[in-house]
Amino acid sequence: MLIDSHCHLDFETFAPELDAVVERARKAGVGGFLTICTRLTEFEHVRSIAERFDDVWCTVGIHPHEAASEPATGASRLVELTRHPKVIGIGEAGLDYYYEHSPRDRQRAVFRDHIEAARLSGLPLIVHSRDADKETVELLEEGATKDGLSGVIHCFSSTAYLAERALALGFYISLSGIVTFRNAGTLRNIARSIPAERLLVETDAPYLAPVPHRGKRNEPAFVAHTAAFVAELRGVDPDTLANESTSNFHRLFAKARH
Repeated sequence: MLIDSHCHLDFETFAPELDAVVERARKAGVGGFLTICTRLTEFEHVRSIAERFDDVWCTVGIHPHEAASEPATGASRLVELTRHPKVIGIGEAGLDYYYEHSPRDRQRAVFRDHIEAARLSGLPLIVHSRDADKETVELLEEGATKDGLSGVIHCFSSTAYLAERALALGFYISLSGIVTFRNAGTLRNIARSIPAERLLVETDAPYLAPVPHRGKRNEPAFVAHTAAFVAELRGVDPDTLANESTSNFHRLFAKARH
């Protein structure tokens, strides 16, 4: 069975048919879902979805796009919210210097809070990084000096530099449907080199539907297409890729096993 290690089941596009979306994914071989919080003000809704389905977990965090619009919070508040049994990660958080919907200094401050919360809670950090490889690495390495930091670079589409430094910190790399896109040759080269024990797969649904659904609304069932593509890319059979990535998920998100 596969696990969609990053999706957004709380988004309005899924609301009218959420049960059907989850059921389609199960029929496609998806045995677990991690639905990601992007706004602390929406956390209760995210958590309620995780509570609704036995095979769905959730996270708590503030996306860099929302860093300026969300109320100020600190690491202690994030840690407090992780006490719920369904909350298994911190984020997604990070830096986005492509869209810059929030000022860079605010993004960095919020990211630091999430790094500290991940370290204090012992839960993995889900990292968003776009056009900010250098500063992402700097802040992760700064946080790692205190020990206890683990996590994943989600929806990886960055440089080999970020992949190498993240792997050196013990982080995992998660591949989305972007790896199936025609212009993703550089990403495919990186995808081939990720150690098997550090690889995850995701949809980032409702965004970034993989080939053959590119341009449509993404949903967790489509992680099967990404996983099959990555398996062929790496020269392994799909069952091997599914078993490895699922094992990796449960190793990283150990709270999901309880």
